[in-house]
Amino acid sequence: MLAIDEASYGEFVGGRQRALLRTAFLLTGDWHLAEDLVQETLAKLYVAWRRVLRCENAEAYARKTLLNAYIDSTRRPWRRERSVDVVPEQAGAGDPADGTDPGARGQLLAALAGLPAGRRAVLVLRFWEDQSVEQVADLLGCSTGNVKSQTSRGLQQLRDVLGPQMLATIEEQR
Repeated sequence: MLAIDEASYGEFVGGRQRALLRTAFLLTGDWHLAEDLVQETLAKLYVAWRRVLRCENAEAYARKTLLNAYIDSTRRPWRRERSVDVVPEQAGAGDPADGTDPGARGQLLAALAGLPAGRRAVLVLRFWEDQSVEQVADLLGCSTGNVKSQTSRGLQQLRDVLGPQMLATIEEQR
């Protein structure tokens, strides 16, 4: 890579790494897996940095790379196995969303973890990243109708798991 390319890459990473990590955490539900996912994403971006510079929106390219890496990781058999009986007490430690009820957050993250990878990605992009239906469809390479149906099904699953009182508590904290 040219020296100026490395400088622009370093600047991009410095400005976006934290946001990518938060999105990766919401996708994976685990800080360590999120860090691995971000490192994998940044490595892929480094290799393709010249192509990234030519595109109009490097941030969207990085987010799409992160989502593709996440979906690929869920297809690996060893990623599906979980041997944890109890959620660790420190599950929310270091989370940038300070000030929320840890019990509600834990339940929400557990419910989110129970969703299929694609549905979870749609909900994270729509409600955490505040992306429009069209933006999410573009990022995931699917139709807007698919995004709408996945959003509806995902929210219904969360309602079924969390119940109306928990959703009201979470909405109050927003």
